[in-house]
Amino acid sequence: MCDYSLHGFSNRLAVEGEQLLLHRFPTGTLGLASPSDLWTPEEPPEQPRRGWWSRVKCWLSLIGEAPIPAVCIPPGAQLVLRDIPQCLQQQISVGDEEEVTFVELSADTYSYRDAVRFNNGREVLLQKLAEGQRVDVLCLASVKEAPLQVWPAAVSR
Repeated sequence: MCDYSLHGFSNRLAVEGEQLLLHRFPTGTLGLASPSDLWTPEEPPEQPRRGWWSRVKCWLSLIGEAPIPAVCIPPGAQLVLRDIPQCLQQQISVGDEEEVTFVELSADTYSYRDAVRFNNGREVLLQKLAEGQRVDVLCLASVKEAPLQVWPAAVSR
């Protein structure tokens, strides 16, 4: 749902129909966040690459501020991944915008496990995607889950 390195942040479950952004949290981990939590309408996001020391200073300056909550996605959820970088498009044979399934690659502790699976079967860790990419939440329930079947009660004679 949320990588181990985001467990120290406040978090919430995604909502179907919601638009999210891939955001770099102060720990350096990429995760999903709501655009409304990242900036006010008058203040557009900035996306400069920052070095390790800049991230430490940024993290220290956030002490006392309201933290940005991580938005968690359950495995099997259907998403639309937008703004896929050209190099990744070529590497795994996908387009600029693709419908994907959210997956957890392992249950190992202290390792990144959140990923997306493309329709061609290729899986990519969220950490390998680009900061600022847009993600639309289509459906939180797994499409592979069998629908609940209710069997008629046995008729006694």
